[in-house]
Amino acid sequence: MYQWRKFEFFEEKYAGKRLVPEEVSGRIECCSSGRGKIAVGCEDGTVSLLDRGFKFSYGFQAHTSSVLFLQQLKQRNFLLTVGEDEQISPQLSSVCLKVFDLDKTQPEGPSTPIPDCIQILRIFTNQFPEAKITSFLVLEEAPPILLIAIGLDNGCIYCIQGDIARERIKRFMLQVENRQDKAQCSITGMGFRVDGKTFQLFAVTPTSVSLFNLQTQPASRQTLDQIGSSANSVAMNDRLELIIGRPEAVYFYEVDGRGPCWAFEGEKKFVGWFRGYLLCVIADQRKGSNTFNIYDLKNRLIAHSIVVKEVSHMLCEWGSILLIMNDKSAICIGEKDMESKLDMLFKKNLYTVAINLVQSQQADAAATAEVLRKYGDHLYSKQDFDEAMAQYIHTIGHLEPSYVIQKFLDAQRIYNLTNYLENLHEKGLGSKDHTTLLLNCYTKLKDVDKLDVFIKSEDGVGEHKFDVETAIRVCRAANYHEHAMYVAKKSGRHEWYLKILLEDLGNYEEALQYISSLDQGQAGVTVKEYGKLLIEHKPIETIEILMRLCTEEGTHAYMLPSPVDFLNIFIHHPRSLMIFLEKYINKVKDSPAQVEIHNTLLELYLSSDLTFPLMSQSQANIGENGTSNGKLAQEHEDIKTENDHKERLKKGLVLLKGAWPSDQEQPLYDVDLAIILCEMNGFKEGLLYLYEKLKLYKEVIACYMRGHDHDGLIACCKRLGDSGTGGDPTLWADLLKYFGELGEDCSKEVKEVLTYIERDDILPPIMVLQTLSSNPFLSLSVIKDFISRKLEHESKLIEEDRRMIDKYQEETSTMRKEIQDLRTNARIFQLSKCTACTFTLDLPAVHFMCMHSFHQRCLGDNEKECPECAPEYRSVLETKRNLEQNSKNQDQFFNQVKNSKDGFSVIAEYFGKGIISKTSKGPPNSTTTGF
Repeated sequence: MYQWRKFEFFEEKYAGKRLVPEEVSGRIECCSSGRGKIAVGCEDGTVSLLDRGFKFSYGFQAHTSSVLFLQQLKQRNFLLTVGEDEQISPQLSSVCLKVFDLDKTQPEGPSTPIPDCIQILRIFTNQFPEAKITSFLVLEEAPPILLIAIGLDNGCIYCIQGDIARERIKRFMLQVENRQDKAQCSITGMGFRVDGKTFQLFAVTPTSVSLFNLQTQPASRQTLDQIGSSANSVAMNDRLELIIGRPEAVYFYEVDGRGPCWAFEGEKKFVGWFRGYLLCVIADQRKGSNTFNIYDLKNRLIAHSIVVKEVSHMLCEWGSILLIMNDKSAICIGEKDMESKLDMLFKKNLYTVAINLVQSQQADAAATAEVLRKYGDHLYSKQDFDEAMAQYIHTIGHLEPSYVIQKFLDAQRIYNLTNYLENLHEKGLGSKDHTTLLLNCYTKLKDVDKLDVFIKSEDGVGEHKFDVETAIRVCRAANYHEHAMYVAKKSGRHEWYLKILLEDLGNYEEALQYISSLDQGQAGVTVKEYGKLLIEHKPIETIEILMRLCTEEGTHAYMLPSPVDFLNIFIHHPRSLMIFLEKYINKVKDSPAQVEIHNTLLELYLSSDLTFPLMSQSQANIGENGTSNGKLAQEHEDIKTENDHKERLKKGLVLLKGAWPSDQEQPLYDVDLAIILCEMNGFKEGLLYLYEKLKLYKEVIACYMRGHDHDGLIACCKRLGDSGTGGDPTLWADLLKYFGELGEDCSKEVKEVLTYIERDDILPPIMVLQTLSSNPFLSLSVIKDFISRKLEHESKLIEEDRRMIDKYQEETSTMRKEIQDLRTNARIFQLSKCTACTFTLDLPAVHFMCMHSFHQRCLGDNEKECPECAPEYRSVLETKRNLEQNSKNQDQFFNQVKNSKDGFSVIAEYFGKGIISKTSKGPPNSTTTGF
């Protein structure tokens, strides 16, 4: 004990010593604290209640004689007292137990309230004989149930259990000692121990320490020690241990016997427990004085020590320790705040004590960290870097890491810094910068083992305790590629893993294998990002991966990535793109992106500037084999290039035709784009096919004209100029015009063209002459036969027309005579039979001007037309009405004129039918022609 340091962690409150109020006039026999008040029982039977600062609240007469024991309840505002009252009869004891309800008061006089006494209970009965009470203890089980233990000088403990206020109780007795010498068996102290539903009672006599288990019936007794203690030196701590003070030491008892003991010399008049501190009032016989000590057992220090007078009672209330002396003076001792205690320790550089203090008193983590920081700073100033770092590590989570890191960077203590950063990451508090610094420490120390442990260690949920991207970047920069790849793979950062494989290690095969192992979505993302590099070095394998991605079986087509999504990776490798797209369309026939794919393939097929892998080899041959061999190699390469271009053009034509099925109006590619590509690359075959498919026949022959392909022109017109097969006969006119403007001898071609113009009667001779007159190289002999045949044919037509005119004039003259005859002469009807029934004609009969006769009965009612001639007549009238109606349809007339080979004949026909020969009377001085 003499080696323990002494500190003033406590101080006297209320300006030092105080006196018990004058209202407490009698000698104090007992005290009890609780619920913010102190209850004081005196020898005159009064009970006084004191407020904070020993201020008198009120008092009342509890017993007629002395108050021996009292205790305030915590769960209810009740006060239990044990005292002596007037003896009613010799058979009844004067000692009784009273229960006061402090919440219910009744005025005794004008202003003095007294609490209600709700129960008076005789302690001693015939079954429980009277003895001197030496100790008193109350346990609140569960309101209103109480367990009262009354210790006697005869070694027995009387127990009363139940609802005391309603006297629903049971009594039982515990036998502790059974000796004749009461001084050796008197109950000097008791303590309840409640652990869950287990109720136990410590009992102390001068010669023993016992433990009763109150759960058994009867209660079982266990002797813990054969040495006890005198009165007032028994207490319970907050760990449910019994404390006993003896002259040589203070002992702690648990349920299984004696525990630790502390050798504090001197007679222990009082022992107690306050907030983890041991309280002792010790009598020094040599000096004849009493000392009150407060011990911090965990930190092995004396938190307070003061010389006091004779202490009669020791209490704890209002967060303070109260000592009441025999002379009614009182001392109130309170604990200083943590900051004051720590400042006291810091001034003495007692950092270890300060740390133990804050930890033992369960201070908040921030306060503990501040103490550890100051201790670390102290050790750092003494250049004890290892121990300083040990303290700083305990501050992680509360102290800013940069505070520690800066110190050890300046001191160039890389090992200590590494240790701190490791612990920082272990607790999951490492930032990106901390990860960078720690990995740099490992790389500078070349400590691969620690780097392995750091990189490959994981927490409970399998996640890294550092910023993954930072770790990858630092390891990669320090050429620790294996570690960087491990982190990338473990954390699922596929892009980093591939970046290291491809850019740093150039391991393209492993990269492709890794991509193949990924799920479809992630593989597609990585190929888009690194496909350019893979296509450059491993085109075949990369294309295989792309094929698997875009055509994986068992997956719906709409869920698969489109080949169009990967076009950008082929930006410098068009040949590989062509191979990929060809494989794709051969395998997938109904791709949603087939239009875009066909467009891209057309561009590749028709382009003439594709690069070839063999060119690099040919250039290498130039340097090795000399100039002559180089020229040969170059010529050979040019031939291969030309042949390849021809093959691609063939593929392009096949694609143009195959992607435009005959049953579809539109092809599976962009027609406008295809035409532009064919124009740009001079692909005549494709252009001709597209124009012909689009029925742009004039553009078709224009292509032949630009190429001066006369045979092709004539063959094309034969195929496209036949109106019988839906062709355009005007193509022959355009062809004739072309030869007329050609400016060279093309007599053979002109003669052949004239054959088809004459056959289909496309142009009159005059227009043929005008068209061919522009070519000075053509002679009249070229068209001589054509003109002769046309003139002869026209002469025949004229002669035929004249014969028809004479015939029509003769018929017209006959009709006019017949009309005149009908108008001026009588008609004689000579038919003897009915035209309808062929029977002999009898009266009544009907005769028509057309010379048909009928029985009247053979005609219908009101029949005014000849049944035989009426249909023909109506047909003529219908035709006339139609012609009149058509005369009003001007669009039809002009379309017939426009589309006819000979517009004049159409107009003549309209005049011949009398459609446009009529005039309608309009306003005066105006003439309107009707159609």
